[in-house]
Amino acid sequence: MSMPIENATANSFPRTSKATRVKRKTYVILFMGWVMLIAVGVAATMMYTEHLRQQISTDIAQQTQQQLQVVQQDYQKQVSDLKDSVTSDMKTLQAKVDSLNELLAFTKDSANSKTDNSNQLYTQLADVKKKLDDLQKNLDVLK
Repeated sequence: MSMPIENATANSFPRTSKATRVKRKTYVILFMGWVMLIAVGVAATMMYTEHLRQQISTDIAQQTQQQLQVVQQDYQKQVSDLKDSVTSDMKTLQAKVDSLNELLAFTKDSANSKTDNSNQLYTQLADVKKKLDDLQKNLDVLK
């Protein structure tokens, strides 16, 4: 009886070690598979994140460019409006200066040694009124 026990014991060791080796191989293969899946998932996440970052930065650049164009157009419109306004104001001011120069030239030309510059127009109006009164009297006499 001692013999079958030894045979049973001798036969059980190689089976256990063979089964253990297969189980260890399976666990190592499963562990490596999980590690590879995790690594692929991390790499895919990083690539997707980089893709999103580039897409967002491109979108922001386009929006910024559009906003800058709108601001530039508004600025150019304001500058052209201001230029037109200043040109119009300058023309109006030039017309006023020209009329003032004409008035000053008329006043200077009309001035003589008998009347002073401040009363010259009043004196001329008074002379015209006297002449009109004389003409009215002459017309009355003729009637």
